[in-house]
Amino acid sequence: MTSSNQKPPVATLAGVLSFVLVVGGASGLLHEWLGWIHFMGFVRFLAPDGYEVYSYVVMTALGLVVAVAGDALSRHGRV
Repeated sequence: MTSSNQKPPVATLAGVLSFVLVVGGASGLLHEWLGWIHFMGFVRFLAPDGYEVYSYVVMTALGLVVAVAGDALSRHGRV
C-alpha cells in the first residue's frame, strides 16, 4: 500500500542535495571567517585556492535554488 503524500524520488534527491550544499557552503563560510568550525570538510576540495569564500557563497545559493526546484517538483507531482 502506498501513501498518497510520498514525494517523487527526484524531489527527495533534490532535498538531500540542497541540504548538503547549504550546510556545506555555510560551514565553509564559517570556517573561512571564524576559523573554528570545520563541519562537512569535504567541500573544501570543491573550492579552488584563492576563491574559497566565493565558492561557498555559490554553494549556499545553489543549494537554495535546488531546494526551491525540489519543492516545485513535489508540488507539481501532487497536482
